[in-house]
Amino acid sequence: MPINQPSNQIRLTNVAIVRLKKGKKRFEIACYKNKVLEYRSGVENDLDEVLQTDQVFINVSKGALAPKADLQKAFGASTSTADIVREILQKGELQVGEKERGAKLDQIHAEVISIVASKCVDPGSKRVYTSTMVEKALAELATKEGGGWHGVKDSKSAKAQALEAIKALVAAQIIPIARARMRLRITGNKKCKEKVMEHVEQVEAEEFLQSGDWECTGFVEPGKYKLLADIVAGETKGRGRVEILDTAVVHEGDN
Repeated sequence: MPINQPSNQIRLTNVAIVRLKKGKKRFEIACYKNKVLEYRSGVENDLDEVLQTDQVFINVSKGALAPKADLQKAFGASTSTADIVREILQKGELQVGEKERGAKLDQIHAEVISIVASKCVDPGSKRVYTSTMVEKALAELATKEGGGWHGVKDSKSAKAQALEAIKALVAAQIIPIARARMRLRITGNKKCKEKVMEHVEQVEAEEFLQSGDWECTGFVEPGKYKLLADIVAGETKGRGRVEILDTAVVHEGDN
């Protein structure tokens, strides 16, 4: 005689869970892996492609559906199931397995190391550090009490964590390190000044020349050079110029 599965339970396999806590209750939906991020980024708009089922659960792994009364209390009596699902999908936390979490952390770790290495130099020699040297310095810093660095997390972007890592490394000086800057002379017109100044971190000198041109000497991140050159070329129809006066400069703002 077959054993009937309770009507309020659904068994799902190979599932990605999105969880949202609302009104002191936890609600979950069952999705296909990789589709959640595509939906949130706007690549995928079809809910049928994202969801394994359009029902809302209190526990997907146990197949336990959310009672209608709980849904109405948390989301409002007039809110449709589809709208509830969309809210969970947009605002909920994507649950991932340990293997996936480990892979994600490894990826973020590698990105953080790469960003730090690209933005920092030895202030004495002005030479860049290799990724291996940066990784060793951060590993040592993580063991130092009050060092301000405890390794990467999967809850923040690699760029945000790289900036935190740089700040901690510069403060601790495990190795002689400072943020790198390029020193540029930018010659353009009044029209391009506003756009250029959005990317100049520190102005050393600035003036309008007798010719009417605007000239600025200042410090920028190395990665901004091409962007600034394109801005100046576009706004001045090729008449302006961006000159590199020095690379890997450490200016007073980093001390």
